Amino acid sequence: MANYRDRRVGQEILREINDILRKRVRDPRVQDITITDVRVTGDLQQATIYYSLLSDLASDQQKAQEGLDKAKGLIRKELGQRLTLYKTPELIFEKDESVAYGNHIDELIRKLNQNQD
Repeated sequence: MANYRDRRVGQEILREINDILRKRVRDPRVQDITITDVRVTGDLQQATIYYSLLSDLASDQQKAQEGLDKAKGLIRKELGQRLTLYKTPELIFEKDESVAYGNHIDELIRKLNQNQD
């Protein structure tokens, strides 16, 4: 029998962190961040949170990462109050590269189609 608890907890964390970022975190560096995915380990001790940013500038991405790292304590505290877990998972924020990868693939396909015409 498969255990889906880690995925359910991940979906709940995703929903709650998006809400916390919108309503509780006042840092302007994290205003344009969207949480795209959450991966929770099987023992629910760590959660890797993937985020995307509207800006492609490296300076904006660095500022967003710094803002998330600074707000990590507040986000974890809020999660602990909202979730009914024995222990709140340790949060790790990583930039979601799948959006940029998808854009790169689209660009390659577009160039391929232009060369055939």
